[in-house]
Amino acid sequence: MSDLPPAIFLMGPTAAGKTALAIALAEHYSCEIISVDSALVYRGMDIGTAKPDADTLKRAPHRLIDMLDPAEPYSAARFRDDALAEMADITRRGKVPLLVGGTMMYFKFLRDGAADLPQADESVRQRLLAQAEDIGWPAMHARLAKVDPEAARRLEPMDSQRIQRALEVYEVSGKTLTQHWQEQNHQPLPYHVVNLAVCPPERKQLHQRIAERFKLMLAEGFLEEVRQLHQRGDLDVSMPSVRAVGYRQAWDYLEGQCDYDDMVERGIIATRQLAKRQITWLRSWPDLHWLDTNDPNLVDSALKILQANAIFSPSS
Repeated sequence: MSDLPPAIFLMGPTAAGKTALAIALAEHYSCEIISVDSALVYRGMDIGTAKPDADTLKRAPHRLIDMLDPAEPYSAARFRDDALAEMADITRRGKVPLLVGGTMMYFKFLRDGAADLPQADESVRQRLLAQAEDIGWPAMHARLAKVDPEAARRLEPMDSQRIQRALEVYEVSGKTLTQHWQEQNHQPLPYHVVNLAVCPPERKQLHQRIAERFKLMLAEGFLEEVRQLHQRGDLDVSMPSVRAVGYRQAWDYLEGQCDYDDMVERGIIATRQLAKRQITWLRSWPDLHWLDTNDPNLVDSALKILQANAIFSPSS
C-alpha cells in the first residue's frame, strides 16, 4: 500500500458537514476535491443539491460538478471512469485526490470496479414506472424480493430509483442484479485510500440538521429553481435528475399532487430516508474512521487520522 499514491474518501450522510470539512482541508493542505454526488453533476440544480456557491468554488474548486444538462443520464460506471481520470491528473501534479460526497454506489464502483450491467432500456423503464404508479413502490419492492431477495434486503421499500433499476436489469438480461455483481470483474483501485466518514453521533441531531437545511433551501429559492426545470417541458419524473431527493417532492407540488406543507414534510422525510441508507452503507464499509460533526476541532481530528495513515506529513 505504501507504494501506491494516496487518496482520501470523505463520506457521510446528507447534511452531516462533509462539504465544509472538505473545503477546510483543501484550503490548508495539498489536496483537491472531486465530487461524488449523482445530483451535483447537473447544471441548474444548485440550491436543492447544496452545491457550493461561486465564491466557495473559487477558493476550493470541485471536479465533476456542473457537467451535464438535467436531461442527460449519468451512471456509476461513467463516474468511475471520470473520477479515475481526475484522480490521475491530481496525482500527477503532486497533490492528493479528496473524494467527497454521499452517493455510496459511486464510491463502491470506484473502490471495486463496475459490474457488466445492461444498458438502460427506456421502454422497460417506462413500463415499470407505470406499474409503480398503479401499485406503489412497496409492492414493486415485494416483486423484487421474489426474484432477487438479496438486492431487496439492501433497499428500502420506497427507494424507487434503485428498485426500478434492479427490476429493469432482471427483465432486460434475465439475470438478477446480485448475479451480475457476483460475476463482477474486480478492479482494485490503484490508490492508498484513507476512508473518513463525518456524522453527528445522535440520529436526532442529524434529523434536525436535515429539516433546517431543507427549510433554508426553500427560503433561498429552491421552489423557483425547480419551477424553472419544470417549465422546460423536456424533463419528467422518470429521469434521475428529477427523482433526486427534494426535487421529486417539489415537482409533485408544482404539478398539484400535494400542498405546500405536505411537500415540505415529504421532502424532509425523503432526505431522512436517504441519510438512513447512507449510514447503512457506511456501517459495512471497511477500514472506516468516524468523525463527529459536532467536534469543535473537526479539521484537526481529520488531519491526525490522515497523518497517521501517511496521507500528509505533520509539516504539510
